[in-house]
Amino acid sequence: MKFVFDLDGTICFKGQPISEKILLSLEALMSKGHEVIFASARPIRDLLPVLHESFHQYPMIGGNGSMVANKGKIISTISFDHAILHDVFELIKKYHITYLIDSDWDYAYTGSPEHPILRNLDPDRRAKNVDLIDLTSVVKILILTSTNMKEVENQLHSMEVVVHVHGNEGVLDVSPKGVDKWSGLQQLGVKEGEYIAFGNDANDISMFQHARHSVMIGDHSQLAPFSSEQLLLNEDIELSLVKKLEELNVLCESCTINA
Repeated sequence: MKFVFDLDGTICFKGQPISEKILLSLEALMSKGHEVIFASARPIRDLLPVLHESFHQYPMIGGNGSMVANKGKIISTISFDHAILHDVFELIKKYHITYLIDSDWDYAYTGSPEHPILRNLDPDRRAKNVDLIDLTSVVKILILTSTNMKEVENQLHSMEVVVHVHGNEGVLDVSPKGVDKWSGLQQLGVKEGEYIAFGNDANDISMFQHARHSVMIGDHSQLAPFSSEQLLLNEDIELSLVKKLEELNVLCESCTINA
């Protein structure tokens, strides 16, 4: 069985690396012949710092599906088309948008030096913060602030893009059309119903929809209808995760997880 994990708010918390006890649980899955895949809104560059080096060769989906890596190399990227970028850049100027815009590796950031997004942004200094015009391609856009966020959101929804709203942070997460975590899994050859998914946010809906079984961490009203079960987000969440992985490991061995 394949196990697919979102990162932030699912198996790592407050921008910190995945804990040793959860890493050990992932290793236990692998020892039983299961495959572990990471699927995050983070670009590949920012997945690496929260994973132990021994996991850097594992299959990864970054940028909500716009980037796919395996065996330590990026094997696929999907960029915005130039016409869409032109329209987004016009919005940036008109509504005085601050942003984090990613290429396949480097990025352009114009937000506040105190913005919480910086907690997760390239902590190992693997990339460069460059001017927007110096990005060779654009695979992911985070709109941090603007003079009229609701109007920006409305206009984005009229474009050929995918928009996720991170309510807690008030951030708009924009990806190229047709890009989501399920499309990233397909790039890795994953088929419908052959994996178990763990996630916590609306950007996990697509991978929950095609999973054999899905576990929602915390409570998200949009994700809940697609979840097989829920783990409450509390001070014991890491222990709950470890127990759930042990349980699913056993159930997979006995083939008792229903589609």
